[in-house]
Amino acid sequence: MTTMTSEEIRRGLAENARAPYGAARNVHAETLGAAAEATGDRQLFRAALVCQIEAYEYSAERTKMVVPFARLLQEYDRDPGSFASHEVHRLFWRFKWVAGRIVESPEIPLTAVDGWLTDMERRYRLAGYSERAVRQAEFHLADAIGDEARTERAITGWAAADRDAMSDCHACEINTQGWYWARKGDDAKAIEVWQPVLADGMSCMEEPHRVLAHALLPLARLGRTDEARSYHLRGYRMVRGKESLLRSVGEHIEFCALTGNESRGLEILAEHAAHLGPLADVESQMEFSGGVLVLLRRLNDLGHGDRPTVSYAGTHRTARELYDLLYGEATDIAARFDARNGTSLVSQRLVDRIARRPVTDTLPLGVRSVRLAPAAVPAPRLGQDAGVQDDGAARGAAPAPAEPGFPALLAHARTARQQGHPSADRLWAEVAELAATGGEATTDADPVLAADLLAHRAVLAAQAEDPKAADLYVEAAAAYRAAGHLGRAAHSELGVAGCAARHGAEPEEIRALLAAATAAARELDDTDPERTRRLLAAELATLRIGTHLSERAADEAAPPSGTAHLGAALARLVAEHGDEAAARTAGAGGIADLIADSEVTLARLALEEHDLDRAGILLASAAGRLIAADQPWDAVEPLTLRASVLAAHGDLAAAESEARAALGHAAELTDGAAQAGVRLTLADILLRQGRDGAREAVPHALDATHWLDQAGLEATAGARARLLLARAYAAAERTAEAAEVLQSALPDLLEQGEPEGVQARETLGGLLRELHDPHAAAEQYLLAAETAKGWDEPAFEAGLAHSAGEALAAARLTREAEAAYERSLELWRRTGGNPTAEARLLRSLAWLAVDDESTDDGPGRARALMEQAASVVDGSDEPALRYEQAQTRQQLARLLQDTLPEDRHEHEDEESGAGEAEATASSEARAIREQVVTLLDRAAGLYATFGTDALAERFQCLAYAAWTEEELGRAEDAVARMTACVAELGSYEGPEAAELTTRAQGVLHALT
Repeated sequence: MTTMTSEEIRRGLAENARAPYGAARNVHAETLGAAAEATGDRQLFRAALVCQIEAYEYSAERTKMVVPFARLLQEYDRDPGSFASHEVHRLFWRFKWVAGRIVESPEIPLTAVDGWLTDMERRYRLAGYSERAVRQAEFHLADAIGDEARTERAITGWAAADRDAMSDCHACEINTQGWYWARKGDDAKAIEVWQPVLADGMSCMEEPHRVLAHALLPLARLGRTDEARSYHLRGYRMVRGKESLLRSVGEHIEFCALTGNESRGLEILAEHAAHLGPLADVESQMEFSGGVLVLLRRLNDLGHGDRPTVSYAGTHRTARELYDLLYGEATDIAARFDARNGTSLVSQRLVDRIARRPVTDTLPLGVRSVRLAPAAVPAPRLGQDAGVQDDGAARGAAPAPAEPGFPALLAHARTARQQGHPSADRLWAEVAELAATGGEATTDADPVLAADLLAHRAVLAAQAEDPKAADLYVEAAAAYRAAGHLGRAAHSELGVAGCAARHGAEPEEIRALLAAATAAARELDDTDPERTRRLLAAELATLRIGTHLSERAADEAAPPSGTAHLGAALARLVAEHGDEAAARTAGAGGIADLIADSEVTLARLALEEHDLDRAGILLASAAGRLIAADQPWDAVEPLTLRASVLAAHGDLAAAESEARAALGHAAELTDGAAQAGVRLTLADILLRQGRDGAREAVPHALDATHWLDQAGLEATAGARARLLLARAYAAAERTAEAAEVLQSALPDLLEQGEPEGVQARETLGGLLRELHDPHAAAEQYLLAAETAKGWDEPAFEAGLAHSAGEALAAARLTREAEAAYERSLELWRRTGGNPTAEARLLRSLAWLAVDDESTDDGPGRARALMEQAASVVDGSDEPALRYEQAQTRQQLARLLQDTLPEDRHEHEDEESGAGEAEATASSEARAIREQVVTLLDRAAGLYATFGTDALAERFQCLAYAAWTEEELGRAEDAVARMTACVAELGSYEGPEAAELTTRAQGVLHALT
């Protein structure tokens, strides 16, 4: 093996400290440790041991740190004086880590664990540290072995001891203390203890990651589902892919399993399937597997035991197979702990966890997950937990509900059908089910019932786009006619015509069917209350279908005159029957819904012509008719549409009122798309009202996604709803949740078309930048730019390339950032007309050039780029460009100051040459400082034209100029400048002016 030099080892240690945590970093740390020991350099060896300990702590091999720590402790005991003070502190700090790791290692006997804790307490006492950290370590051991008395003593002593330099960070302490109360079953107390971390007030390397995961089920059990949802979305982003946080990943999987989000749990499992199976940290393995086992058990209970899950040991496993494998491994680990501890506590806790029952049937999370297909009869419980007491009924067929009186049910179904009530389909399904069982519910004795059931089957077939629907309507019409129900027969004949039109029958056939339906309506007796309704329905259908046929037959180049004809005809019908509709009550002869439907159609035609006023009037009339006719569920559509019209008018208050009214009338709707539509409209209106509105928009948009998912529209309308939900989360400053929702919907949004895909990627890129993930943000911007590459308007690609450049620069990918900026600059120059973007890009390129170490000409190129930016915007008095002029001069001044030549020359061995070089450098530096003052003065003058809108920028220029003058030896000028600045700022009112005045006074004081 090639021997590494000490310098190579030091370089390797520095590189490893920056590497991602995981197996690769651990192996490299081990290699460096062996190489460092071989050099005989004890200080280097100690550094290598620390490198190993650090690597192990944040990986799935954290228990392996015990060995390198023991060796480091030996080094200290051998020669304490060779350890610097910071090394001693680091040694004692890591003693706490090791105390936790030995408790988590079942192969270490309890006597040895107690010995470590005793040694830790002795060393901390001799070093003058508080016993707080020692009692915390003792608490973990006492809890692990189930010694309740010792646990109570330890946590009491922990809380009573003073915090000092060895105390865990406050967030980590709160994590454990809250977990203690959760373990005792006091969810409310646990959440109270965790609150400072949950509220983002405290954080560290692994917090709030762990607390967010711990809090999920306690919050759900307390009914605080909004918080549980939020912490899942936020927290899972933090723990995803982190080996040291596999326990938290398992808690997120368990939460999904117990809140009706099994498919989400499977997705999380798939992302971490590589960590299933044996790990060096066996407790992490058991805890992670425990969460997975809860999910797998739940899947089996739901009848999905044979569903494929993930690959394990090289083979794809079903839920039941994976359960059996992981259960065996997890219980073996638990048994090892119990054997070490002399109890059965760990095994019992594991079994109890796996047996947990769902907290709620459904908790919508807002993220897109593949729905589980309906399962067959749920499977028997998995054998390993057969001894667990089931808190539900015995498995098997659910007892049938007591059969309601069939005549009452039938009457209810017929009434609902007459009213157009959303429950009609469900009620007729119940009627059909009972009729199929015979008994009193027989069609032989009731020919009208037989016709009703045929009509119900026809409706279901038509909804499913089944071509057999027409034949069913024909049978239903004949059955109704034979039973003497001519009104229902006419309705069924109209259904035949509608099916023919939907399935592309010949126009002559469709028109003949419409004529037959109209004739059937005319045949009704004048005293029949249904006659007017049937005639009007036939006339409306003839108008609409006739218009469709005319447009289908027209030449594509001809104008669609059928639409105008339809509008005129509908307007005539509304005028003729409007008063009659108001006079008739809901029921067999009511026509309010038909007239209202015509008004909604007329409103849509008006919107196509951008006549918002007429559309609003028609929609208000339609909604009023339906509410007056006791059909409020049908008023949801016109109210929702009118809310959108009012919002387009800019009347957000009225729009919100209409949308809320629509939502109030939507309670009885069963159609998922309709329920989602009203919620999305209200959410969109609220979102336009700023942050407070966005906060209220979130639950409405969330509900909409759930309705659309239930309707099977998650990949289409559901994806667009998630985009709105993400926007609402972002506007409410809940960025992590916004990103999680949008990332889940991104594949579906990309299928919606290029504009939707580009918008989604751009939005996601912005969210990822806010989350300090510039690499991922840049990827989204660049992918969006590639999609927009072929568009007629290059501005889209230019803007996206610019955003990508900013993200790449933040990620310190200088070459890639430069390429993105130059791409954007070339596109803007091609389009012309955007000097603001050009100037900003040139300034960005200038700052990249300053840091370019590959050439000696970086500063010179940077100045040239900055001056080029100035030339792009100079000469214009347009406010936006005037601001860019000021920005460019201010940034050029800063750039010149940052790239000043050295005041002293390096080669002082040649005295005369050195003196000349010093004089030249000093003269050049002075000239540059003079230029800086001039640039800052010009920038400040430009900012002055914006008044209070650019007060902070003007102050920055004046203060910077004053300090530069001080460097030039013009102290009096600097003081005079800041004296005038203080007076100017003092003449303005407001908190910003007051703060700037205080800062200016501070600068003046420092100068004097």
